[in-house]
Amino acid sequence: MEPTNTPATTDQSLNPSNGSFPASLEEIVIRVNIASRQCKDNPHQILELLRTLEQLHQEIRVNLFEPSLPNTRNDLYDLLLDIEETGGWPYIGRMKLRMFLEHFSSDIEQSSDSE
Repeated sequence: MEPTNTPATTDQSLNPSNGSFPASLEEIVIRVNIASRQCKDNPHQILELLRTLEQLHQEIRVNLFEPSLPNTRNDLYDLLLDIEETGGWPYIGRMKLRMFLEHFSSDIEQSSDSE
């Protein structure tokens, strides 16, 4: 396994060395980054990793986060304020088909230019 003092990502908000994560989350970030680098040149494996992360996100949101939401207006206000101040709502976006096709067509143009 790679040393844990190596930055796990270029996004400092996800860098376990910034001290904001509990140790268990630091380990998860490191392991996901290692797994993503291992499938770097394999789009099928990367896609599977992204699907797995999206499914995990959904399970946590539905089974843990939603049931834990506050029951009072003041508590809900405090939670919404915290969400706003600390970076917004967690979301895993999907690549738009148009972006995928543009990437694909630029690859075709580059390969036909080289011939």
